[in-house]
Amino acid sequence: MSSQLITSEEGPVSRGSSVAASAGLGVFAAALGYLVTYLLIGSEVREVAGDDVATWKGVAWYFYSAHLVDLEVSSSFGPFGGTGTVNLIAESSAANADLLYVVPPLVLLGAGALLSLRLNATDFGEAVAIGAPVTIGYAVVMGLGALVAESSGTLSAGIGISESITPATVPAVLLGGILYPLVFAPIGAALALLFADR
Repeated sequence: MSSQLITSEEGPVSRGSSVAASAGLGVFAAALGYLVTYLLIGSEVREVAGDDVATWKGVAWYFYSAHLVDLEVSSSFGPFGGTGTVNLIAESSAANADLLYVVPPLVLLGAGALLSLRLNATDFGEAVAIGAPVTIGYAVVMGLGALVAESSGTLSAGIGISESITPATVPAVLLGGILYPLVFAPIGAALALLFADR
């Protein structure tokens, strides 16, 4: 089995190295997207949640909402309970909350474009092949993030009252972690190739 080589600025790069670079950039893209989300909505999270919820978790909830992933909210009051879903961006009154919807696509377009330019993609098939593995790193971050962004609390005043909020795990991985980067990173790589040829 022969290994395929991609030409970069430093010389040939093996397909495995380009996949690793793409996956690593997927992790970086997720972190950058979260950071931009924090800058855009962090003050509202601190204002609304106060000390009840860690700011980083509240920002993570908005980050998942920006990927169209709803939050699962469950609560119980003694023997009674219920669950529901909420999209924080749709419910937000912040002026810049709607901007959050464009953060993940823009970051992923940029990641794909960077990879395409850095690894010198020569055709659209190669650009897509370079951009698609961004999904690996992005999906890992989105999956792990959904697990650690859960917040729950209980109050025991004679009757147990509990509530938990967490990003819906399956949509977080499938929609936010796989579909978003699988669509936007290869498009970014192809656009970079298109504009680099001009």
